[in-house]
Amino acid sequence: MIKAFVFGKFLPFHKGHEALINFALSKCDYLTVLVCCSDKEPIPDVVRKAWIEKTFDYQANIEVKVLNYLESELPNTSESSKAISEIWANIFKKQFPDYSLVITSEPYGEFVAGFMNIQHIAYDIPRNIFPVSATSIRNNIQANWNYLPDAVKPYFAVKVVVLGTESTGKTTLTKALASHFQCSFVMEAGREIIPNSNTFQFDDLYLVAAEHAKRINEAVLSDSPLVIIDTDIHTTKSYAQFIFGKKLEVSPDVYQSNQANLYLYLNNDVEFFQDGTRLSETDRNLLDRSHRQVLITHGIDFVEITGNWEQRFEKGVECINLITSNKEQAVAAKKKSLI
Repeated sequence: MIKAFVFGKFLPFHKGHEALINFALSKCDYLTVLVCCSDKEPIPDVVRKAWIEKTFDYQANIEVKVLNYLESELPNTSESSKAISEIWANIFKKQFPDYSLVITSEPYGEFVAGFMNIQHIAYDIPRNIFPVSATSIRNNIQANWNYLPDAVKPYFAVKVVVLGTESTGKTTLTKALASHFQCSFVMEAGREIIPNSNTFQFDDLYLVAAEHAKRINEAVLSDSPLVIIDTDIHTTKSYAQFIFGKKLEVSPDVYQSNQANLYLYLNNDVEFFQDGTRLSETDRNLLDRSHRQVLITHGIDFVEITGNWEQRFEKGVECINLITSNKEQAVAAKKKSLI
């Protein structure tokens, strides 16, 4: 049996890595992918490990392991140095004492194999097949978005939710922002599943929650990292409380799908338009209070949008530009729990 290993930071895992692993699988009977994670890196080891496992969940002859290390103790570099390669080769010997093959896309792969006294097979070192690196992706997610496998995209997607009570222009603003930023958008499922706010059953809200989460999951896999979303799970929970006086309990997966980087809340300071399917104006304003309370209860910070339609659009653009230009802020906002 030929046992081989591939190693890297996978910070993030991209299609070049995926191709390398597929190539490695064709050269051995059993493959281990070693995720090397230092104490100074921002993306947790469990996240990087899960990306690879999800991408290769159909393969039986592969395992993904994590090697955590301190940068104060081991060199944290991709430099093709014999001295550094020897240090890491000694680490790998302990991890893989009975492996006979290492496969890399780096010049230092030959050094590592030499110190381990095993075979090295190089794969596309010039990166002609997938001309991308993890560094280039980190520096410009937008330009390199399509080099990310589907398992990775949700982590880096920037989701903006447009909230508010009935007849405040959520759908109009969602479409306008998506057009401006040339990105994907998600229309609320509620208007299709519950066409009239005055006549529906409590269980219909579960259908809304599931369908809306499904649409968000599909949208984050599209060709843009930015997704504008018309309403979210908090609105659905608010309807449950406001109409039925009951809590809507949904799965953690639904919350995860709805987790966003930015919440824009449209004030009800615009003229109410009754199209025959909405609540009365009085109830619509009471629903506004319910929506806000649900957001407060779940610890959701939101930006309030007021003024006329043009002012709302301009404020929305300003907020999105701010969060997309600050990658650390976007990631921090996404990590905030919705539960």
